[in-house]
Amino acid sequence: MSIEPEPSGAYAALKIKDFRLFIFARLCITLALQIQATVVGWQVYEITNDPLSLGLIGLAEAIPSITVSLYAGHVADIIERKKIIVSTVLILLFCSASLLFFTLEPGKFFLSYGMLPIYAVIFISGMARGFLSPANFAFMPQLIPRNLYANAISLNSTFWEMASIGGPMLAGFIYGFVGITASYIADTLLVAASLAIYFSIQNRPVPPASAEQGIVEKISAGLKFVFKNQIVLSAISLDLFAVLFGGAVALLPVFAKEILQVGPEGLGFLRSAPSVGAVLMAVYITHNPIKKYMGKILLVCVGGFGLCMIGFGLSTNFFLSLFLLMLSGGFDSVSVIVRGTLIHTLTPENMKGRVSAVNSIFIGSSNEIGAFESGSAARLIGVVPSVVFGGIMTMMVVIVTSLKAKKLIKLDRVE
Repeated sequence: MSIEPEPSGAYAALKIKDFRLFIFARLCITLALQIQATVVGWQVYEITNDPLSLGLIGLAEAIPSITVSLYAGHVADIIERKKIIVSTVLILLFCSASLLFFTLEPGKFFLSYGMLPIYAVIFISGMARGFLSPANFAFMPQLIPRNLYANAISLNSTFWEMASIGGPMLAGFIYGFVGITASYIADTLLVAASLAIYFSIQNRPVPPASAEQGIVEKISAGLKFVFKNQIVLSAISLDLFAVLFGGAVALLPVFAKEILQVGPEGLGFLRSAPSVGAVLMAVYITHNPIKKYMGKILLVCVGGFGLCMIGFGLSTNFFLSLFLLMLSGGFDSVSVIVRGTLIHTLTPENMKGRVSAVNSIFIGSSNEIGAFESGSAARLIGVVPSVVFGGIMTMMVVIVTSLKAKKLIKLDRVE
């Protein structure tokens, strides 16, 4: 099948129909998952009043996601990626509907057993997302010409962050003014919309198989590619440790309820603030692509993210906290775009699923493991000290990486 004539300009990739559909499908599913994460976090903390219970939400999602990721990456390289995406979104639709059911009168019976039913649904969702992530990552470059990779990545990041802004804010308002059932209805409808849009994208063939024989050898090839490439490995590692130690998202319900005292509506704004900064940065980079000093810029921005987390942990002012979270999102957006450009450009087409799976283990699941780390640290040393400690650890990781990864420091641009 021939690709549409190659467009140009800051929004070139959006002129390709299937890429537009892909972006809007991801917009809907991300909105849904952000609403779900915000509402589940507030619901669980309101019932338990225990920050560790928030960390357990992350752990319930991370364990299955990490467990299946490498195999999921292999599957994404041997099966049509659209089929994988549609199947996993169907499972996510079941999970959203289940959380909605728990808020209805017949379903409230299940919560009499505590948080276990919610954790079970999140576990199933984590398994589905473990397959969805590499399939999505590998499917996107099949929809566009190679010379538009960087443009598509910055646009993809922009729309993802827009959903990350709208989702928590929408969740906060719906939960605060209408109630938890309405919040889960919105979540379920958005997942259904995403499924319908994914269906309308044309199939793409499976890339020619790589030379390796057998599942183990194919998975090993993806791991070797990452660990032998210092630039890719160091870029992924930076994000891993920044999210693992520096993220404070899992503890935002505690900050909203006890420290800043702004309720579920304020929680929506707090969860959205990093994405506001990320969208602004992504739009800027779309119009002004990073053309030199990529390695140094990446290190500076991860360090800036750590500083923002330290400031946020110490802040007792709602508006200062919002600003620091927004600034942290801007720094994080640079890392996301640079890392995505590196992986898409340097990875062979028939290995993108496996390399994406490694990236997903490093980055995607580190959000959930980071949530568990944050909840555990908050239980042991307190909420504020745990966030400040995480920011300091992020700064230390930047210093170590700058000393060890010489190729990253020297990285100027990726053609």
